[in-house]
Amino acid sequence: MPAQTNPTGHVTTTGLMLFALFFGAGNLIFPPVLGASAGAHLPVVLAGFLLTGVILPLATIVAVSTSGEGISGIAHRVGPRFGTLMPLVVYLVIGPLYAVPRVVTVSYELATRSLLAQAGVEPGRWALPVHAAVFGCLTLLLALKPSRLADRIGHWLTPTLLILVAVLCVVVLVRLPAAEQEPAGGYATSPFRTGLVQGYLTMDVLAASVFGLVVLNALDSQGATDRRRTVSAASVAAAIAAALLGLVYLGLAMLGARVGGGDPSDGAGLLRGAAAHSLGGAGVVIFAAVVILACLTTSAGLLSAWSSYAATAWPRVGFGRQLVAGTVVCFFLANLGLGMIVRIVFPITLLLYPVAITLVAVTLVDAVAPGHLRAAYRWGTACAGLLGLVSALSALGVTAPSVLLARTRLWNDETGWTFPTLVCVVTGVVIDITGGRWSSPDPGLRHARTVSRRGGASR
Repeated sequence: MPAQTNPTGHVTTTGLMLFALFFGAGNLIFPPVLGASAGAHLPVVLAGFLLTGVILPLATIVAVSTSGEGISGIAHRVGPRFGTLMPLVVYLVIGPLYAVPRVVTVSYELATRSLLAQAGVEPGRWALPVHAAVFGCLTLLLALKPSRLADRIGHWLTPTLLILVAVLCVVVLVRLPAAEQEPAGGYATSPFRTGLVQGYLTMDVLAASVFGLVVLNALDSQGATDRRRTVSAASVAAAIAAALLGLVYLGLAMLGARVGGGDPSDGAGLLRGAAAHSLGGAGVVIFAAVVILACLTTSAGLLSAWSSYAATAWPRVGFGRQLVAGTVVCFFLANLGLGMIVRIVFPITLLLYPVAITLVAVTLVDAVAPGHLRAAYRWGTACAGLLGLVSALSALGVTAPSVLLARTRLWNDETGWTFPTLVCVVTGVVIDITGGRWSSPDPGLRHARTVSRRGGASR
């Protein structure tokens, strides 16, 4: 007889896992900056931040679950070449070439280095390599069995992380009064847009396009086979993760609003100062534990997702070897320093993010009548990609296209692509409807959607 399962428990555990995968070091640092910088405009800033930092990633998880595919399957709806190149670049950027090495370095700077300083130990050249090696081994152990990732993270690491964050926030909110500070810069002149941009810079939509597949695999490993129930379960798990993210962001933002003095743009310094002021030496330890857990769960999810994708793309090299290779690459990049990597990869993210959001939006529309859209995908991604390229070039110092577009007074490098892309998507939908595609799905697209949704089977 098969063992009895608890569907509600599995969905809850998967939601907790998803929260932990999203909640990395960047997500920990951004909200206190909002609280320390927004002043009386904090509610408006938070509304914008939650829209792009929580609602959009939630929509991405839902889009992936309704499509039954990961970023690879969705990208193939634009075309075969795009469907091969886009996922590869996304997985590399949020995996071994940028996001994971950054997580390793950030966890060292915010946690290990602080603990060494508190213990009176001067961090030498040995400290970062030792930290990276230990961190890499722990990540490897967590990610080695993707089918058990939900249990390992959702049952144990996420509750521990939530308890530590709650203790830190509650103690600070109780012991420290709100600091009187006036909003400055964009927080004063355009608070909602500033919040939108800050949530946009978390880059969680790119991560969600990958984590959506992790969620589907986690549910599959628990015996979820019915398509409708799987979509429902994935949506509920995403809602649990989004609710937790929203609550934690709110607590951290209120924490930032209670820390006076110092640099309001230094989220790590704000958190470290608040913890030390409220809890003394114990606060520094709690803060370090929060950082390590947040970074560890994120790196395990990202490396597991990369290895699953790579094992499918190059099946002769299995999942385990891909995972070990990715971990080794992350170790060396973290020790070589991320300054150059950030300068190279940040423009790539400015190019990818508009395209990823556009794919998600069209996929949600396409869920109404699967397989009926073609021009909407192509027109939308072409516009988003072109304008994303303008932003990327501006980040590289090639500002002429951006300056030219700025003359319209409708352009900025972060969100200027949104309205033109929306127009192109709507135009594409109209073309698909008037061309008869709404009632006659393209057989080529139906064939493309038979590609395995897993991008690497759970092991």
